[in-house]
Amino acid sequence: MAKTKVPTAVIEAVQKARHLVVFTGAGVSAESGVPTFRDALTGLWSQFDPMQLATPQAFLREPSLVWGWYEWRRQLLLQVKPNPAHRAIAELAQRVPKLTLITQNVDDLHERSGNSEVIHLHGSIFAPRCFDCTRAYQFTDVPQMEQEQEITPPRCEHCQGMIRPGVVWFGEALPEHAMQAAFAAAEDCDCLLSIGTSGMVQPAASIPLVAAQQGATVVHINPEPMHVRGTEEFSLVGLAGVLLPTLLGAML
Repeated sequence: MAKTKVPTAVIEAVQKARHLVVFTGAGVSAESGVPTFRDALTGLWSQFDPMQLATPQAFLREPSLVWGWYEWRRQLLLQVKPNPAHRAIAELAQRVPKLTLITQNVDDLHERSGNSEVIHLHGSIFAPRCFDCTRAYQFTDVPQMEQEQEITPPRCEHCQGMIRPGVVWFGEALPEHAMQAAFAAAEDCDCLLSIGTSGMVQPAASIPLVAAQQGATVVHINPEPMHVRGTEEFSLVGLAGVLLPTLLGAML
């Protein structure tokens, strides 16, 4: 099998970056074996479409069903580990003057691989909050579910409202502070790596475009080819867990 190559122009752009932005999507987590949104709809939830479960209305209508599903997903996520792509991104943060990590993933695998500051565009399944007063809630245990089941959500100690998953549901706006920080980083960076994201879902899909418009080198890393515009945008086809360690090795 031929050794995966990273273009010299990409290596030089990352090496010279004053401010590197790394923007990640579901493809990075998939390499750790994280089930996709639809793949998690097994057993008890197999009869539902995500649009029927991942909404505020669904939570209010059937809170035990929705909370049980997210607790099942949290248990699955705790069983997977960061992969070479996650670890390479953490290593990149030690190699460049400034790195901003933006993710659409809710699994906290970036934090578990050593990245302490992550901009979460879609929230985190490990950061629940009160549905009513929005105060943060701290998990005190690890789910122990041998099979899918409904679970009554805990209550907020401040207002007794139901605790909800800390993710962005369909019909909800992305967190404003996270979006502002993400677009500010895209406008300021001189190199952006877009990894494992299809670039189809707005407004997050505009982040690489904003960076390109400001003159940054943009590199897409994806198993499928990505459309590129101009000579400072690249599409590297392959697994992030292979291409990112290769990039790191070339920077030595």
